Amino acid sequence: MSKINWKGGALTAPVPPALVTCSDGETDNVFTVAWTGITCTQPPKTYISVRPSRFSYDIIKRSGCFVVNLTTEGLVKAADTCGVRSGRDVDKFELCGLKKEKAFKVDCPLIEQSPLCLECKVDRIIPLGSHDMILADIVGVSVNEDLIDFSGRMRLDKAHLAAFAHGEYFSLGRKLGYFGYSVRKKKKHRKK
Repeated sequence: MSKINWKGGALTAPVPPALVTCSDGETDNVFTVAWTGITCTQPPKTYISVRPSRFSYDIIKRSGCFVVNLTTEGLVKAADTCGVRSGRDVDKFELCGLKKEKAFKVDCPLIEQSPLCLECKVDRIIPLGSHDMILADIVGVSVNEDLIDFSGRMRLDKAHLAAFAHGEYFSLGRKLGYFGYSVRKKKKHRKK
């Protein structure tokens, strides 16, 4: 099949429609960020890209911390609402029925309904154009106990996580493989 060439644009899919929480000690807010990911494993780092005009930008800049709360199928409506409404105008926790929970390592709330929350401390803010990249150290990860199996392995396949792709939300589907499956040696069966 042939391809058509478009001009460069912001299109990577899917991405997580992450609910990001922040607080400056006086104001708590939650907003949706699709431009997030991991930048390094050692030390563990993540980023969120945020327009400086957004209500939460100054809160994060003042406090130096935030939490990336992963969105499940059940949180998609809240993620959409938190992406189109401003904390300047409404308490989005109340509007969406999101319950706050105390974080372990940072001074801003987690979302109780989120199964996995990355607690982050700002490393630096990098101006890039329409958005600034807020690079952060992941100082703690809060995981729902029911996602840990008997061997201590995290089972995100049981979290019913959601994805966002080019303006639409999706439920993550069936497992297609695992890291390294393409090169794993097959076990030889012994003859009896």
